[in-house]
Amino acid sequence: MERLHIRELREAAGITQEALAMDLGVSRVAVVQWESGKKNPQASKLPKMADSLNCTIDQLFGREAAS
Repeated sequence: MERLHIRELREAAGITQEALAMDLGVSRVAVVQWESGKKNPQASKLPKMADSLNCTIDQLFGREAAS
């Protein structure tokens, strides 16, 4: 899986790691591991994560949404 751009999007959205973790029902440690690239979130978490970060799933992967 490609490296996700969670940290950049989270910071741009002004959301803390703790707040994102609570919204997704995971630990803050899980968010830290995702941001560092040590682990990837389950695919089932991506739609909610995109909603929480006000982005698309494509943007989580560093891609621009198709126009």
